[in-house]
Amino acid sequence: MTTEAKTPLETPQGESENVSKPGWRKRWLDTKEAFVNVKGAFRLVWRAHPSATLAMAVVTLLFALIPAGQALVGKLIVDKVVESLSRRVPIEQSFGEALPLLIIEFGLFTLYAVLNQLNTFLEHLINARLGHSIHMQIMQKAISLDLHYFEDPKFYDKLQNAQREVNYRPLTIVNQSFLMVQNLISILTLLALLLAFGPVVALLLFGAVLPGFLAQMRFSKLYFRLLTWHAPEFRRKTYWEHLLTVDSSMKEIKLFGLGEPLLRRYDAQFWQLYQEDANLARRRTITSVLWSLIATVAYYGAYAWVVYRTLLGEFTLGDLTLYLTVLRQSQGSFAGLFYAIGQIYEGSLFMSNLFSFLAIESQETAPHPQARPMPTTIQHGVEFRNVSFRYPDRTDYALQGVNLHIRPGERIALVGGNGAGKTTLVKLLTRLYEPTEGQIFLDGVELRDYDLTELRERVGVIFQDFVQYQATARENVGFGQIKALDDLGRIEDAARRGGGDRVVAELDQGYETMLGRWFDHGHELSGGQWQKIALSRAFMRDGALLVLDEPTSALDAEREYEIFQRFRDLTTGKMALLISHRFSTVRMADRIAVLEQGQIAELGSHAELLALNGTYARLFNLQAQGYR
Repeated sequence: MTTEAKTPLETPQGESENVSKPGWRKRWLDTKEAFVNVKGAFRLVWRAHPSATLAMAVVTLLFALIPAGQALVGKLIVDKVVESLSRRVPIEQSFGEALPLLIIEFGLFTLYAVLNQLNTFLEHLINARLGHSIHMQIMQKAISLDLHYFEDPKFYDKLQNAQREVNYRPLTIVNQSFLMVQNLISILTLLALLLAFGPVVALLLFGAVLPGFLAQMRFSKLYFRLLTWHAPEFRRKTYWEHLLTVDSSMKEIKLFGLGEPLLRRYDAQFWQLYQEDANLARRRTITSVLWSLIATVAYYGAYAWVVYRTLLGEFTLGDLTLYLTVLRQSQGSFAGLFYAIGQIYEGSLFMSNLFSFLAIESQETAPHPQARPMPTTIQHGVEFRNVSFRYPDRTDYALQGVNLHIRPGERIALVGGNGAGKTTLVKLLTRLYEPTEGQIFLDGVELRDYDLTELRERVGVIFQDFVQYQATARENVGFGQIKALDDLGRIEDAARRGGGDRVVAELDQGYETMLGRWFDHGHELSGGQWQKIALSRAFMRDGALLVLDEPTSALDAEREYEIFQRFRDLTTGKMALLISHRFSTVRMADRIAVLEQGQIAELGSHAELLALNGTYARLFNLQAQGYR
């Protein structure tokens, strides 16, 4: 079998450059599959604004009937004038006979203008709601997905493809679908008038437009492939732009002199994408011009034939006027019909990105059929039994064979090198991930059998890479328990326990001060101040378990010592899981678990592990020497 080498633009990612050219059956199935998305686009538009969508349908129907009415009235006016001239009817009488027809034609043109403005108004109403509605669905889907999706670059490619052009693609599909119906109705009504001059003329006009339509369909698919395949490059360009325009990176960019080099990378990425886009647009334009010329030649050839027949006396001047109007309108309707189908096809291709993203399934969102409520008081604690975990698309285990029992009221510290599995263990405990193997129990019941929302409400967590919300100080603390966002007393108590109260005391508007520099009147905090706010946020949860992942890494030594002197008081009656590289901190825990290569290598109190003289003792002594 012979093969045809495709250009990179035509070769899907992951496929060989030399692939067999698809047959007509494959192309037909691909086209049919693309048009399936039209139904979904209509659902999106209907959901955004049902009444406006229905009104657009009515406007479309009226639009469709106007062309044939205009052509017929135009013919009657010309025939009436010619008849009056041939019978030498007085001008007042002949004008009086033609006036009703003129009024009807005026009414049709006025109706067309009113409908056009009404259609624009309806599009504006729908478009305003549509973009919001779709972005809401995308964000709703995003927050429902498992955490591992957000650690996969391919997911972000899907997300970018879903977000691209969603503000107008669905409305374009609906608009063009209405236009397709409108043009189809117009063609059928005009065709009835055009057949009076012969089917050959109708066939000629249709045949001249069809090749251009097929060419546009092909270029629509190529354009879709171009943008879809280049999602990683688009994200990289957006990333360079983000780095060069936000406060979090600007200090380092200026100090390291990265501004111009990164700007050049952004510029080079743009021109790489632009070149391929421009090449495709150039080919599309040249092809469109050539087929447009062919269609124009066919139109004027048919026009000349009718003029010739009129000069022979076979057609009246009214017939000529009717044909001229029908010819122009039918050609426009044919072109509009095929253009609409092409736009629907192109839009449907892009909509497949959105629908495939919304179709992503998450295990997290599936409610447990018999979810158990969380116990009011923890009796036996949390137990890891032979727990292993492997991140999706990874072959190595982040955790393997972990056995750990956290008793009620006990404080456990996790230590180990980067990548040892400390944060992964926390993610499993909070059910951001599910174990690949083994089980986690809470009071003898498997963790996954509890209601997920209630479980997370009973756990207070602060990660090292906590979020700095560009919001008020009250919200930054209160987001730890969104249900208590208006409970200032509880927020103040959480801030006192986490150290955020001293930060707020220095702010001009107290808890109503906007934090960060993104919005007007914002107040930027230091790294240590942000961490105190985040720590306060963790104390908003009145839960049975408090998880602190490097909670004091940005605090000064005095404040860190003060917080952990109160560590036992702050966690009274709670289980606490503490991750830290500072051994002066972890020694305050009841027991310390040393993780190495995803396994618990040592477990015991500070004194017991020093006596063991293993990894913990070596790391503790090594760190202690740095302070001598």
